[in-house]
Amino acid sequence: MNKQCMLIIGAQYGDEGKGKFTDILADAYDYIVRFQGGDNAGHSIVVKGVKYKLRLIPSGIFKPSKKVVIGHGVVVNPKTLLKEISYLKDNGFDVTNRLFVSNRAHVIMDYHIAIDKYYEQLKGDQKVGTTLCGIGPCYADKILRVGVRTSDLFNKSELKNKIALSFKTKVDFLNKINYTFEDVNRLVEEYYALGQRIKPYITNTIDLLNDAYKKNKKILFEGAQGTFLDIDMGTYPYVTSSSTVAGVSSGSGISTTKIHNVLSIVKVYTSRVGEGPFIAEITDNDAEYIRQKGMEYGTVTKRPRRIGWLDLVMLKYAVNVVGTTEIALTLLDVLSGLKSLKICVAYMYKNKVIHEIVPNDKEYAQCKPIYKTFKGWSEDITHTTKYNKLPINAQKYVSFVAESLGIPITYISVGNDRVRTIKN
Repeated sequence: MNKQCMLIIGAQYGDEGKGKFTDILADAYDYIVRFQGGDNAGHSIVVKGVKYKLRLIPSGIFKPSKKVVIGHGVVVNPKTLLKEISYLKDNGFDVTNRLFVSNRAHVIMDYHIAIDKYYEQLKGDQKVGTTLCGIGPCYADKILRVGVRTSDLFNKSELKNKIALSFKTKVDFLNKINYTFEDVNRLVEEYYALGQRIKPYITNTIDLLNDAYKKNKKILFEGAQGTFLDIDMGTYPYVTSSSTVAGVSSGSGISTTKIHNVLSIVKVYTSRVGEGPFIAEITDNDAEYIRQKGMEYGTVTKRPRRIGWLDLVMLKYAVNVVGTTEIALTLLDVLSGLKSLKICVAYMYKNKVIHEIVPNDKEYAQCKPIYKTFKGWSEDITHTTKYNKLPINAQKYVSFVAESLGIPITYISVGNDRVRTIKN
């Protein structure tokens, strides 16, 4: 099968361990591309025993010979970008001639962050639980056609016009977010200066990637968040503001006809940050055990993640809408030590057994999980290198997932470091 272009995407609510597999697979690729989301997408990479955390720059930056691209589907906070560039340089990772940012990417401005906080406060008990990074308001300006793009940062007159136009659409509540039209000039000076600092990295990434493709270069697409946080196909309204599923083409400029491989990353249990229905959620001692052992705290927010058992109803939906060709199963080692495990195989909804995701969030929340129970295992599996060396109960658990989904599980992660991975 042609693997010139591959998409890595989370099959759940994000935090599945995509960064590790981007790091592993990046060895075989020339370009690693982010195509949606923004600095709300924290990802951690362990390199030679040291954990590094990024929010915006693709994980492939830790490979000295690789080029990384932030596509136009990403909303870019230039302050975060500069902090990460400095962070990488301080840790010995040079980004010169390796980091490319789209000249069409929209810019997260300070007022977007203020709006994000205001909206969440306004929603009260109906809040979504966003990271408050200004992602949604920035995408909203993009759709309203009043956004600022990276290419606008290099012309003060154009930048002033764009910010003033954006402010005109917000005139009714500018005072509520502590902004006035007098702030326009201040913002122009601030973001023009930021633009000068990020200018060396800004380029036409659409041509860059398509030219690379024509030269038979290999391109790896790194999705942020997860399938169920997709703005259209996720658990709306408790979702992110971008297309985590279909955004790969619209956010990078590489046609979908060129992407033949999709690696879905599946955590062996489920976790979620923020509000929204979570059918297989658990809050007992098993949940706390998993949370502590799996270090389930948000990379960006530091919030403790909600914990649940693996949900096959979700996964069957995910592999369908994403077009999964293979699966990487992560954090299997975290389950070691539990006496029994559960997998949600169906829902009970209005006294009927169903195998689908109910689109209305209030009605979806009424679904109850139907579980299949498995015996656990006590062995430490972090040094296991072959599937047949896993405890028998672990093998049964993994085999059931593979058979249920009908998709090959090609990787099993048994630890944070890249070497703690079974190639199946």
